[in-house]
Amino acid sequence: MAKTLEYKGHPLQRKDNIIYYGSFADKYIIQLQILDTKKVKDLDVATKVSVSLQLTDPSIKTRDKIVKKSEKDSLYAAIDVAAVWLERALASR
Repeated sequence: MAKTLEYKGHPLQRKDNIIYYGSFADKYIIQLQILDTKKVKDLDVATKVSVSLQLTDPSIKTRDKIVKKSEKDSLYAAIDVAAVWLERALASR
């Protein structure tokens, strides 16, 4: 069985250039979308990442799900903000 990648106790799932942080079973999830990258040696490194805190309720229209949105210049900065936003959102139930 494959181990799910986690960060600060929440799962990370990647599909192409989108990373979901958190569980769809919770009220909120974070979507990290890599908008731009640059080559560093033979690796693609994110240089522009969109971070959005979203409601997971399937009955809400996609455009109405976004609670908070920001853009960061690295994946590290994006996941840092994402962790804080997700913790605060899930704590304020």
